[in-house]
Amino acid sequence: MTASEERIQDELGSAAARRMQFLERYGVFAMVVVMMVVLTILQPDVFPTTQNLTNILRQIAMNALLALGLYVVILTAGIDLSVGSIMAFATMLLAMADTSGFFPWPLAILVGPLVGVACGLVNGMGLTVLRLPHPFIMTLGTLYTLRGLTNLVSSGRPISGVSPEVRFLGSGEIPMPFLGEYGSLPVSAFVVLASYVGVAFFLNKVSLGRHIVAVGGNPQAARVSGINVNRVLLVVYGISGFFAGLAALLMAGRTGSGFPNAGIGAELDAIAAVIIGGASFFGGRGTVLGVFAGVLVMGLLRNGLNIMNVSAFWQQTLIGMIVVGAVYVDVLRRRAGSDQ
Repeated sequence: MTASEERIQDELGSAAARRMQFLERYGVFAMVVVMMVVLTILQPDVFPTTQNLTNILRQIAMNALLALGLYVVILTAGIDLSVGSIMAFATMLLAMADTSGFFPWPLAILVGPLVGVACGLVNGMGLTVLRLPHPFIMTLGTLYTLRGLTNLVSSGRPISGVSPEVRFLGSGEIPMPFLGEYGSLPVSAFVVLASYVGVAFFLNKVSLGRHIVAVGGNPQAARVSGINVNRVLLVVYGISGFFAGLAALLMAGRTGSGFPNAGIGAELDAIAAVIIGGASFFGGRGTVLGVFAGVLVMGLLRNGLNIMNVSAFWQQTLIGMIVVGAVYVDVLRRRAGSDQ
């Protein structure tokens, strides 16, 4: 091969690499725009209305928080299958505390996140203290354990009558003059915004957050450089549990009750959103903004299918296919990175 041919091949390779990087960075945002345009064309009288768009923000709030916690876990090449069960367990205990009459509402609000952190730390200790070989095993066990405990403490029955103060974060609205006379944004959207900004700051500006990314990129190198990997894992699963507990608070607020079947399958939507958003199961890759875009993709998909009266069974089928497709894309990204 001549020098000119080698130069042309190198230029083609670098151009392909730039296209791949562009797709990885902005592809999910282009998907969001395309979906919004298509839904606007298909349902011009329903989809682009202020009421429907704010309803989407309200609908994705729980999944956004679960996905954010899972993203931190997946950054370390881990997985947390228990977030849906943690949310259900925390929702039930929060509703029980709030309706018992023994807890003032400021303390009742704390129940969900605190229960979530406790459950997350149990997952972390399974990996660091019990030294289970993979988080899949520990979090799968926690999924079943907490789902059973949720039904035990509630006797399988919902608990209604959550106080208005507790309901505010999940169902309250803040008027927005620029949205028109009756326009408002759900309080849950601001909770999600604050959470994403906080996690982005933590991962990029705080040393412990940077350690999380380092552990995901190369755990052995992280250990050699002096990072306490066990402490990082405890923090990571504690964060995942915290956001599941915060999602429980929004769930209790939105429904005004705690019910034992909450969150069934929620972990799948959250995992799909994280992977669609550009994170990798192999760890060390992804952005907070990308995760939120992935959440929007899932929210737009469900909203659009509901508007078009697509059967819930077909929705489940499509979500399952999306999960498989997202993981396959992640594998392709991994192969492309290893070939460079």
